[in-house]
Amino acid sequence: MSIRNNVFGKHHQKIIEEKMNRVLLLIATNLAVIVVLGVVWNILDAMFGISQSLLSMGVPAHFGYVALMALVLGFGGAFISLWLSKGMAKRSMGVQVIDKPTTEQERWLINIVKKQADTAGIQMPEVGIFYSNEPNAFATGARKDHALVAVSQGLLDTMTPDEIEAVLGHEISHVANGDMVTQTLLQGVLNTFVIFIARVVGYLVDTFLSRGEENEGGLGIGYFVTSIVMDIFLGFLASLIVMRFSRSREFHADMG
Repeated sequence: MSIRNNVFGKHHQKIIEEKMNRVLLLIATNLAVIVVLGVVWNILDAMFGISQSLLSMGVPAHFGYVALMALVLGFGGAFISLWLSKGMAKRSMGVQVIDKPTTEQERWLINIVKKQADTAGIQMPEVGIFYSNEPNAFATGARKDHALVAVSQGLLDTMTPDEIEAVLGHEISHVANGDMVTQTLLQGVLNTFVIFIARVVGYLVDTFLSRGEENEGGLGIGYFVTSIVMDIFLGFLASLIVMRFSRSREFHADMG
């Protein structure tokens, strides 16, 4: 029994590592969305001179506008990433959703997930299988009542029914705890700070570089380049916080 428990522990650790890789993919998607939105913002800002007009009203007005836009884009980027997560997971992992069970193994899998979902008080999630020799499983989705739970064929082939049920319980706990939405809210807060701080630093750098020039009140190339660079750098630092949070939620899901 102790040998079997040790094997299960190793499998579980492998599953956690694979899930962290998917979290990293979600974070990378969020960072890409933020950078793209930041570039679009800077282009529109340069075309229509929004910051220029606000700066003529004073620095507080400009920073107030930046804070508002950072809030909108920060949470917008995070929820766009969450909305894309389920489809991305299906495509990247090659998940085959079980619409109508055709084998005894699929029927058993559907029944176990249904039983656990009822116990957790959530709606039945989509259930899928992806073809990998490694034991693996994950849950994703923007809402508790619109989630996906997927397991690898390797997990089904190498683990006992009790062990598979334990892994599925871990994933259902993620859904019931609303971990994806909680992580998205955290990401939205961090995104807001990233966007705001990046543009404050960009403004300070541009002000320093344009000292003594006649158009001192305007924003130059220093602002736009610095803000994008800071978006990437601060976004990376924020991703470390999100990964730390995600790791802690794995222990909560184990408890569940």
